[in-house]
Amino acid sequence: MSVLDVPSGPAPVAPVAGSEGLVALFVRLKLALLRNGLRQSAGRLAAFVVSLVVVVLIAAGQLLGLVLLRGEGRDAATVAVLATGVLALGWAVLPLFFPSGDETLDPSRLVMLPLRPRPLVRALLAASLVGIGPLFALCLLVGSVLAVAHGAGAVVVGVVAVPLALLICVALARSVATANIRLLTSRKGRDLAVLSGLVIAVGMQFVNFGAQRIGAAGGLSALEPAAGVMRWLPAASAIGAVDSASGGAYGEAVAQLLVSVVALAALLWWWRRGLVTLMTAPDGSTVAAAGPSRGKDRAVGRPRLGRLLPEGRTRTVMGRSLRYVLRDPKTKAAWITSLAVGLIVPVFNALQGAGSVWFACFAPMLLGMQMFNQFGQDTSAFWMVAQTISTPRDAYEELRARALALAAVAVPYTVLVAVALAVMLDAWGSLAGVMGVLLALLGAMLGLGAPASAFFPYSIPQEGGFKNVVPGQGGLAVLSSLGGLVGSVVVAAPVIAVTVADSRSVWLMAPAGAVYGVLVAWAGLRLAATRTAARLPEILTAVSKG
Repeated sequence: MSVLDVPSGPAPVAPVAGSEGLVALFVRLKLALLRNGLRQSAGRLAAFVVSLVVVVLIAAGQLLGLVLLRGEGRDAATVAVLATGVLALGWAVLPLFFPSGDETLDPSRLVMLPLRPRPLVRALLAASLVGIGPLFALCLLVGSVLAVAHGAGAVVVGVVAVPLALLICVALARSVATANIRLLTSRKGRDLAVLSGLVIAVGMQFVNFGAQRIGAAGGLSALEPAAGVMRWLPAASAIGAVDSASGGAYGEAVAQLLVSVVALAALLWWWRRGLVTLMTAPDGSTVAAAGPSRGKDRAVGRPRLGRLLPEGRTRTVMGRSLRYVLRDPKTKAAWITSLAVGLIVPVFNALQGAGSVWFACFAPMLLGMQMFNQFGQDTSAFWMVAQTISTPRDAYEELRARALALAAVAVPYTVLVAVALAVMLDAWGSLAGVMGVLLALLGAMLGLGAPASAFFPYSIPQEGGFKNVVPGQGGLAVLSSLGGLVGSVVVAAPVIAVTVADSRSVWLMAPAGAVYGVLVAWAGLRLAATRTAARLPEILTAVSKG
């Protein structure tokens, strides 16, 4: 345990260095970590150089764009304030999803050192200013000040605002990472990092929605209310102070600067308190585990849930597949992303008035992709499943149970999305026809996913949050995915054609599409069962490469 607050007594522990020396030491340590990390491999060095060049080019482009906004009045202030607010939000959120990107984000490595909290906070803060991220933030903040600063008073405020906003961003990232470091270094933290793909996908939809709203409003005036609120929130309040000083509202500028100063002081206090707690409080390695009764209770609850599933091998395989969704980080990320995007895309388009009930097709197609590469999802553990498959009948029961596990979620979810769009768009007359197409598409995805799993299996590596295919199997993954998307539309084409051509009997298409989807899925499972039993050694070799 580290000695953070050394109590007064006859034998105090001497600090390892003064405050100034500790700051310089940590900065050199950060540079040494960066240098030694780049020496590990040429690939890592190349990735760093490429990322540095890309970030510098983007930062330079943003700086130039903000400078060109100078003189645009309220539009320039709106963009500058909102950009700073988004920057601060990114610094708060990204450490939760990329904790392994910077080893110095983990202060628990310093537990055994006799360091006091205040000098440690100053040293870590100085070291945090070294890197690509702070350089990008500095360029954006300088460009924001240049876009809104008019007059000597605004320039003086801007000189204070830039380092203040940058320190707020860095302190925010550090305090959030320190408060959650035990989560981030645990299995749940790795799950959270994998789920960052969901945040990116959902965030892109919000960006798209905002861009379309701006275009519909004919300019940036639609964002002025949001900027009016953001200019009083740190770190955007620092840039808002520059804009206020440009307009002669020096009292308002001082108040906004005070908001940023108070926020920085609060973040540093929270960070210091988090360091003290982290380095002095016991964790799971020093506290006895909970009693056995909790585990027994959970063990009792699982069979009750399993009673809802069919008997025999089907229950076992469905339970295993559903547990993968809950426990395996990459499977969980794929499912949650599909569920979120399949709902967000049609709903956002409906809210903008440009939607259609046919946008519900995103739901079955995105979820249906989870049927592809079924054996690759098992990774090297597939050899245990392979021991239970000796005949096409065994393979059929295995694949059928996996398809049923997917359908148990996909069917009600698809119906829910379609009904929600019909309510939002008042398109009840088209609901039955669309429902038939959706169920036919889902059946086609299930029917094609099973043979694709047998013909084009590939391994999913366990390491890396964003590596979903091992080197050398990328072509198989692309062929399986694109072939599944195109093939499902082709297979469901008869139902689509009848629905579009015959509007009088469209109410019959919902049951017809359901029957058609079941038949297509059954045919695909039968074909895949034969091929799976015949190609079991090749499948096992392909999915075990990761």
